[in-house]
Amino acid sequence: MTNQDKVKELIDLRAKAKLGGGEKRIDSQHKKGKYTARERIAMLVDENSFEEFDMFVTHRCHNFGMEKTSFLGDGVVTGQGTVNGRLVFVFAQDFTVFGGALSETLAQKICKVMDKAMSVGAPVIGLNDSGGARIQEGVNSLAGYAEIFERNILASGVIPQISAIFGPCAGGAVYSPALTDFILMSDKTSYMFVTGPKVVKTVTGEDITTEELGGAEIHSTKSGVCHFLAANEEEGIALIRDLLSYLPSNNLEEAPMIVCNDPIDRLEDKLNSIIPDNPNLPYNMMEVIEGIVDNGKFLEVHQHYARNIIVGFARMGGRSIGIIANQPSFYAGVLDIEASRKAARFVRFCDCFNIPILTLVDVPGFLPGRIQEYGGIITNGAKLLFAYGEATVPKVTVTLRKSYGGAHDVMSCKQLRGDCNYAWPTAQIAVMGAKGAIEILYGKELANITDPEEKAKFIAEKEKEYNDTFANPYKAASYGYIDDVIEPRNTRFRVIRAFQSLQTKRVTNPMKKHSNIPL
Repeated sequence: MTNQDKVKELIDLRAKAKLGGGEKRIDSQHKKGKYTARERIAMLVDENSFEEFDMFVTHRCHNFGMEKTSFLGDGVVTGQGTVNGRLVFVFAQDFTVFGGALSETLAQKICKVMDKAMSVGAPVIGLNDSGGARIQEGVNSLAGYAEIFERNILASGVIPQISAIFGPCAGGAVYSPALTDFILMSDKTSYMFVTGPKVVKTVTGEDITTEELGGAEIHSTKSGVCHFLAANEEEGIALIRDLLSYLPSNNLEEAPMIVCNDPIDRLEDKLNSIIPDNPNLPYNMMEVIEGIVDNGKFLEVHQHYARNIIVGFARMGGRSIGIIANQPSFYAGVLDIEASRKAARFVRFCDCFNIPILTLVDVPGFLPGRIQEYGGIITNGAKLLFAYGEATVPKVTVTLRKSYGGAHDVMSCKQLRGDCNYAWPTAQIAVMGAKGAIEILYGKELANITDPEEKAKFIAEKEKEYNDTFANPYKAASYGYIDDVIEPRNTRFRVIRAFQSLQTKRVTNPMKKHSNIPL
């Protein structure tokens, strides 16, 4: 064979590998409204930046006639590329090859790309579309999953890990995405579950569809497994590119700064009147967020889950920040199990990757009731408390209105090492609201007043006295728990200036193997 023949052989083999399972299976993939692995990678990374690894790997299985069929690449495309000029590592499961089922060699390809990402400190993006473990390989397939899981665990908090689910993801396969930082699902074409509808029917007798059991909408609204819900794969990949722009490449770096063309001293006049005079009326916290961040741009995480709290990324003065904010227009912004878990994990992510945290507070307390207590609101609320107290990144807190009871402590108060704690003049910082406080403080007196008019007058006087004392930010400010009371329209400037002053902050937690967060 001449050298020219060898070059031609290489070109032919590359062309064969790029076809995956063949034209017929590619057409089948397209008919389902799905892209192939290589098409997804091409949309994700910058043009002509992708370099593929292990294109010629094939499986080594000789069970159940598997030796008769093999495909170059063996069901996953792996490699490196750039997103907006920054290095990333990618693996994309190829459903056209054995349904993307995981084999020993497929797992080794994924592990290799994860090891490379760790060694150079770059994000890993996994594009999942797989029927699960390759049954013909038995325990070797299971071992492959565990190898991947171990790398997910070791990479956690070191490099960002993002999982996109663009098809099936079932059984043991779900645990690798679950160990990563963010999960994105495409609506109607992706699903995740530990056990499928047929087994559910056999074991429990319950009739349930694939979509009802583990569809994208279910996981983005009910379980909270999914952080981002995309209408289609194009939107999902655009979301990943946007998300990466807010993140550093690893835990030793900071997120990239961008040029800010939004004046840092811009006044947002509508904020001076956004809080209703009646403390029981809602308003939309998103208007506050969009009013103070650069160009009103906010990337919300977990948008459809636990909507009583908002988390997401924005920029202020060109710097990437994480925002946690109570949402008064949903369940009055109360903290419950789901909201506590959602916010706690987001705080910990930001702390892992040196992203400063802004907390906007309007919280009437924790949600009471049997369902919450039986579900472990104590432990789950403690997760958020722990996350804030453990975080060493710059933390700026602004209390807009209510900050009552234990929820006041939990929402990044001064005693949890809040660096700059501001309040609007509309802030009410107290153990509880006036009505509940009066019932406790003057219960005996109220019991002895029989005349309704006299009782109403007494309550009104005592509530006014209580509100005059506590329904303002100045009591907390008198103790130094609030650093300053600021004009609402000036919030953007004060927050940006606070973060600028905290750029060189250095805080170290006590030496330990790791903490024991109340999971």
